[in-house]
Amino acid sequence: MADFKPILKRALRRKDGEQGLELWVLEPMPMATFISQPDHRFLSMMTKVIFQAGFVWRVIENKWPDFETVFLGFDTEKMMLLSPEQWEKIGTDKRIVRNMQKIISVPQNATYIDDQSREYGSYAAFLKQWPQEDLIGLYRHLKQAGCRLGGMSGPRILRQMGLDTFMLSTDVVMCLQDAGLDIADQPSNKRDLAKVQDCFNSWRQQTGFSFTRLSRICASSIGQNYAPKART
Repeated sequence: MADFKPILKRALRRKDGEQGLELWVLEPMPMATFISQPDHRFLSMMTKVIFQAGFVWRVIENKWPDFETVFLGFDTEKMMLLSPEQWEKIGTDKRIVRNMQKIISVPQNATYIDDQSREYGSYAAFLKQWPQEDLIGLYRHLKQAGCRLGGMSGPRILRQMGLDTFMLSTDVVMCLQDAGLDIADQPSNKRDLAKVQDCFNSWRQQTGFSFTRLSRICASSIGQNYAPKART
């Protein structure tokens, strides 16, 4: 498996040393904090990411307080109990983006979260018990069990909620390919994804870094060299 040292060295050079690179690096949330997050916060983040997909993120961010109001704080039980007529009314509410296909993902994902919470005690507890060395399997689970949680949406949700994750952005994939990994530009088949997981597992063992940190260093090491901006 490829050595991570050349990738780190290149990232440090591109970001003007350790202090510059730290502006780009993220760390996952401490598990004690992560596990304390209630189910409704996960449903809120799922919904935000779903609405941001294919849309101007800034618009969704600006409207988000109204989303929280319209969707009753994303309380999973309340979302599951609303009638079809109530959902139709929400679909006409001008305070939110009126995309019924995305709106209807809310009760579906509320049910999905509730199912996991009933089995594990909370949705955060369900995520905590998932083996870290099979993050790709968790992404696959989100796509199959949730609603509109495939592609980059699932990883983005987990990253935003503070779970230790790597994300297959264009720059991260370029970095993996440059390191010698024979994968597609948009890896999606089981073979390519298994290679990605094995590579990140190996790098984590080599460095002691979190998946989140590794992923951000990879992105910083290649592609267009952007100036620092708000972290995501």
